[in-house]
Amino acid sequence: MSQTWNITMLKSVHLVGENESEDLYGGFEEEYNPAYDTEGLYEDEGFQQALKTSYGKRAPGTSAGRPPGTGFQRMGTAAGRGRPMTGVAADTSQARPMTAVRAAGYSSMGGRAPNQTFDPLNQSKGPAPPLEGKDEDSPEEKVALLEKQVMELIEESCFAAERNDLQMALEKAKEAGRKERNLCRQRDQSQMADQMNLDITYSVLFSLALSYHRLQLWHEANNTYNVIVKNKMFSNAGRLRVNIGNIFFEQGKYSNAVKFYRMALDQIPNTHKDVRIRIMKNIGLVFVRMGQYNDAVTAFEHIMSDKPDVESGFNLLLCSYAIGDKENMKKAFQKLLQVRVDFEDEEKYSGSSDDLKSQLILEAIRDDPLRKWEKEQKAKAERCIMMAAKLIAPVIEPTFDQGFDWCVDIVKGSPYQELSNELEITRSIAYLKMKDFTKATETLKKFEKKDSKMQSQAAVNLAFMYFLEGENAQSDKHADIAITADRYNPAALVNKGNAIMMSGDFNKAREFYIEAMNIEASCTEAIYNLGLCYKRMGKNDDALECFHKLHVMLPSNSEVLCQLGVIYEAMGNVTLALEWYQQFLNLVPTDPTVLMRLGNLYEEEGDKSQAFQYMYESYRYYPSNIDVIAWLGSYYIDAQFIEKAITYFERAVQVQPQEVKWHLMLATCYRKAGNYGRAMQTYKEIHQKFPENADCLKFLVRLFNDQGLVNEGKEYANKLNKLEKNLVQKEQRALSAQRKGSGRSRVGSGQPEKREYASRDSDLTITSPLSSDRTPLSSDRQDSNRSAPRNRPIDASYVDPMGEAPTRPKTAGGHGRPPVDDDFGDDDIGDDLLPD
Repeated sequence: MSQTWNITMLKSVHLVGENESEDLYGGFEEEYNPAYDTEGLYEDEGFQQALKTSYGKRAPGTSAGRPPGTGFQRMGTAAGRGRPMTGVAADTSQARPMTAVRAAGYSSMGGRAPNQTFDPLNQSKGPAPPLEGKDEDSPEEKVALLEKQVMELIEESCFAAERNDLQMALEKAKEAGRKERNLCRQRDQSQMADQMNLDITYSVLFSLALSYHRLQLWHEANNTYNVIVKNKMFSNAGRLRVNIGNIFFEQGKYSNAVKFYRMALDQIPNTHKDVRIRIMKNIGLVFVRMGQYNDAVTAFEHIMSDKPDVESGFNLLLCSYAIGDKENMKKAFQKLLQVRVDFEDEEKYSGSSDDLKSQLILEAIRDDPLRKWEKEQKAKAERCIMMAAKLIAPVIEPTFDQGFDWCVDIVKGSPYQELSNELEITRSIAYLKMKDFTKATETLKKFEKKDSKMQSQAAVNLAFMYFLEGENAQSDKHADIAITADRYNPAALVNKGNAIMMSGDFNKAREFYIEAMNIEASCTEAIYNLGLCYKRMGKNDDALECFHKLHVMLPSNSEVLCQLGVIYEAMGNVTLALEWYQQFLNLVPTDPTVLMRLGNLYEEEGDKSQAFQYMYESYRYYPSNIDVIAWLGSYYIDAQFIEKAITYFERAVQVQPQEVKWHLMLATCYRKAGNYGRAMQTYKEIHQKFPENADCLKFLVRLFNDQGLVNEGKEYANKLNKLEKNLVQKEQRALSAQRKGSGRSRVGSGQPEKREYASRDSDLTITSPLSSDRTPLSSDRQDSNRSAPRNRPIDASYVDPMGEAPTRPKTAGGHGRPPVDDDFGDDDIGDDLLPD
């Protein structure tokens, strides 16, 4: 039917000629469907009958309430009366065409009802109806919800690990594992096992294994990794054997680590070159730990031939050094110099454009993380090259100079030729470590005609060398040269301040230290020396400020802690001094000087037991400190442990054998302990070694008389008399010489002054354990030149400062004589042999 109709329509096509009017519908007037005849509707009986019976049952037409059109006044035609009834049942919402024939499928009403207004945007329809809600109880929705929860837990575990909250990361990973198992059961129950998401399972297991690994739960991590590796459904899971190898490496099981690294290497294709290189690095490091340096050399050589880098080149050189292969060391050094890490493009960072936007971009990228990383990599490469040169220079050639010359020549022909000057500076420092100051000076003086940077660096080293040698003038001169070459070199300013401070000009030195701090706020040398400068100036508060600032920067520096303790001790703040000294001992528990200072401070606080503990520790670490020895001897004498005191005074005699006071103290301890024979022998040895010591003769005279040995006593009494006469004569000659030389005379009382057992070299102070005052054992250095008047009778009496000695049994030779009083009450010597 449609085909026939189409053919009929084609027959009705009429082409418009040039002289004809353009009537588009002219060709359709001849033949048309009677159902579209609207002019004969009034003559159509069927239509009129239908109109009468259904008038109130249908929607009014668009022409309701209007006069009928002209078409209704026309009489029907035969064709109109014979029109089929199906035309009456047409859809009333479809507007009838106003022409006899209308193109098929189009309507002038636009598909709207007859009484509907024109609304092309459909604004009268209102909002769209709400979307139909999903059924949350459906299996698909339950599975999707569980997958979302699992992924959220994995992300939370990763974030916790990033915050270094490893325990929380493990808990989240375990919870994700439990959720994932629930997800698998839900799929099985919903008969959706074929839709299993392997990526989620892999992520859960991998996150759990990493959490175990971070917490060093080696066994659990290893088991979890094996679950992943042995599951053939996971693609590329074999490379996780690297993680298993890392676990064995951290456990020290190097053989197992090598095994798993090689298994992982076999499963990595050659297209993944970076991954293979990283695994080879791990294998080389394991061989280094195992001491198999030849195998390590093979691994690192493979890396350097395939994809060289600085770390592998440096490790290759170290392994060659370990096996003593000089030629391989040279080759490794040359390979290391061939690695280029010159990331910086100066043109990219130079501000040649006048555009403000370009300038802002340059300012942003000059110090961005990428630029910082580039600088770090370049500094790392230079540091490795410098360390390698210092390591191999003494061994690759017969002499140190030849080895260093070879390294310098190789560096000059490499992309790192600017490091050749640094190597020369390093050579001078090596000479300093070898105590060869002449060669070090010669090497540094070669830089006097170099560029300003190298000249300043060399001058700084020269200034410090001369400072160590005590040549302040030369140190000051080279510090000036360094400042002239580079005014903003903080090291040069610090050396200048050091030279000036040694000359005594603390104010000017302080200015240089402050200037160095202004240039580089973190210059620890300047801050430390400024604190010392304030300390010498007596400005303890300013010194404390410097050292507290330095303590914040260097919290574990023992020198800073010690200086804080010294300053607080000088200020009289014993509590804070003890606190800082204790912090110092936490870092350096074997420092004898600080231990002695703590002992003195606790003694001032009245804590004798703590003082003894620290003094004893100081003596244990440094048994030659005479101050500590004297303190311990005094402590045991006060505690009436004479035998222990003898041990320390014997040590004092060994430390200072030319000091007579320690010999006298030792002899006195023997006598106090009741060992008169040893005491007598010690006094005789003292007299032989120090024949002009009058105190020793007095002891001998009194002891011989005490034992009834009168002849020996008279012999030593005569020696004492002669000695005192000689001493008086020497004193008189000295006085007369002073009168003639200076015209001044000394007025004396004619009485001998009290003599103390003094040291001719230094004044020693022993702290008495009974009080916080320190009793001087020697304060008069002219006691050997003093004597009694010529006519004064010999006084052989003695007052024992340690108390009454035990009564000694009388011998047969003493019968018939009156008992000798051992009071020594009228002898005025040796009152301060021991502390009060």
